[in-house]
Amino acid sequence: MYFKEFDIRWSDIDANRHLANSAYVNFMSHTRMSYLTERGLDQEQLVRHQLGPVVFYEHIYYFREAFPGKPVRVSLELAGMSEDGMFFEFHHNFYDASGRNFAHCEMMGAWIDMKSRKLTTLPERFLSLLYELPRTGNFRVLTREDTRRYGKKPEDLGS
Repeated sequence: MYFKEFDIRWSDIDANRHLANSAYVNFMSHTRMSYLTERGLDQEQLVRHQLGPVVFYEHIYYFREAFPGKPVRVSLELAGMSEDGMFFEFHHNFYDASGRNFAHCEMMGAWIDMKSRKLTTLPERFLSLLYELPRTGNFRVLTREDTRRYGKKPEDLGS
């Protein structure tokens, strides 16, 4: 499993003096990009291939609080991916210094062509990077329909 370790900084805490929800999102995106960067899909390659990741949703489940003073570890696992690599789903778990799991996140996204601003497939040479990532026990092949969590776009749901 891939892990990234973080110190909880002053700027990572909220008014309740525990890890802020925005810090969870930042730690997860940093973990994902660290994994890709360490394997050659860095900012230079993203620019060269006119690629960018886009997030459809991030669902975070909080089990207990995390406070400054001790490092936290964030895991990364592949929960799903379309055959062409366009769509992906990652799961993250957050662990305190004692190894206790204090949060879980399910994140789904896709790759966007930065020039056309349309969703795109992942070039073959980078597709293997995601396939090398440890998978969750319930890994699945994603389809376009899987990206519509509620079956409709939010503006189609009405008020």
